[in-house]
Parts: sequence; structure tokens; C-alpha cells
Amino acid sequence: MTTHKQVKVKKILNNNVIIAEHEKFSEVVLIGNGIGFAKKKGDPIPQSTVEKMFALTNAKQQEQYKKLLPFIDEKMIEVMNDIIDLISSKMSVSLSEHIHISLTDHISFAIKRLQQGMGIKNPFLQETKLLYPKEYEVASDVITLLNNTLEITFPEGEIGFIALHIHSAVTNKPLSEINQHSELISRLIQIVEKEFKFKVDRNSIHYVRLIRHLYYTVDRAKNAEQVNEPDKLKILLKNEYPLCYNTAWKMVKVMEQFLKKPVFEAEVVYLTMHLLRLSNKTSSL
Repeated sequence: MTTHKQVKVKKILNNNVIIAEHEKFSEVVLIGNGIGFAKKKGDPIPQSTVEKMFALTNAKQQEQYKKLLPFIDEKMIEVMNDIIDLISSKMSVSLSEHIHISLTDHISFAIKRLQQGMGIKNPFLQETKLLYPKEYEVASDVITLLNNTLEITFPEGEIGFIALHIHSAVTNKPLSEINQHSELISRLIQIVEKEFKFKVDRNSIHYVRLIRHLYYTVDRAKNAEQVNEPDKLKILLKNEYPLCYNTAWKMVKVMEQFLKKPVFEAEVVYLTMHLLRLSNKTSSL
């Protein structure tokens, strides 16, 4: 983003980061080597000294970012803007501006945990990789950039967490909603493993298809999108494969409780077919 006419210092956060008054965007964050040195409130900022600039148009997010920055290392602030540029470029879409706050906060906290010798575990890593492959790929590039720039080694699980932040910024959905989505799908897989009494092969194509189907099932339920019910197939599945059919029903009931929304009965039929493939009972369906 380029500057729009003259900008003036509003608040100096450190030598390299300032909050400035801007004609078009009201308040902007400016980053540049030594941009805040020997400056005071009201001083004009030459465009030649601005390396990066972004606007937080939401007042609440402006305040959150200003409160966060004093606790972030100057080098980290620069790295984070490189990261957000990388994400924006790779995803080829505009990002929700909240990513400046949420991802900066998340990565800073993750670094502190690593420095304190605390492990980072991600119980939804495989599911995240399957559900959001593009975001996961970009998150992997982010980790490579962080490792190289900060000379630190992030565990693989961190890729999954960053992928969720990217998905949140791309879809403009709250991260809490996306995390709940992942938690629900993980819980549904636990039901399958409990009922079938075996550990699901996370690398199988049938597992990949089930995870993606669950994602769209949840999405349809949230949007009250109806699907057609194949009655004849329902009777066949119910009679011939009761374990798969009953497990599918249990999964639907858990979805309804979790989402507090009804799930159409037809979803049971399609879930049953996925469970049949997963359990290797048949390859014809």
C-alpha cells in the first residue's frame, strides 16, 4: 500500500514503527528503518522513509494492535509484515486486517513457549492439512521464513495453527469458529474409531474423502442447505450395514448438539456410504 499525500506522526511505538494520521485512512501503521527516530507528534513523514504501511480501519482493532506492539520485538514486527505480504501474495486475495493482530500475537506467544522449552502440540494437524491444503502450503512457507529469519525451529504442528489463521483471514470468519469446526470434526472421527473399534488410517483416500464430506456436511447444516434423500438406498444401508448406519446417526446427533442446528436426515445416508468405504466393507458404493 502506498502513502496518500502527507502523513503526520500521531504516536511513536519505536524507532522503526509509528502510528500516523492519514487523510484517507485516518490512522495507519508505518514501518521503516529509523522512521520514528528523533520524531515527535505532528511531524510530517517523508514518503521515502516508509517501507511498509497498512491501515486498520476498525477502531477496536486499531486499539488492540497499538496495545500489542510495545510487547513485540522490533525485528519481529518487520518479519510479521513480510509474512503477511507473503500470505497475501500466495493466497492471491485480500486478507482480513485482523490477521495483523491475531497472527502477530500467536507467533510471538509460540516463540516464547519454544524459548521456555514448552512443547507445541496440535491435535488437529492432519485434519487441517486435509481441509485447507492451500492454507497449509502457505503456512509451511511462513514457517520456513520464520525459521530462517529468526534462527528458530518451529515444530510441524505450528504449520496447522498458522494455516487456520490464514483461513480465518481469507474467509473473514472468526478464528474461534474455525477452531470449533476443527474440534467438531475431530470429535466425529473419535466416534467412528470408538464404534468401529479400530484406528482410522489418516493417510487413506477414504479418510480424506470422509473429512472433506464432514466439512461440507457441517457447512450445509450451518446454512440450512437441504440435500435430497435417496429412500431406497437408505433402506438398503440400514438393513445391510447397521453398524455404519447407526454410527452415521450418532455423528449427525453430535453435529446437531454441537451446532445447535438441525441436520437433514439425508446426510445419514451419505455419511454411511463414506463409513462403508472407510471400514473396507465394500468398494462398490
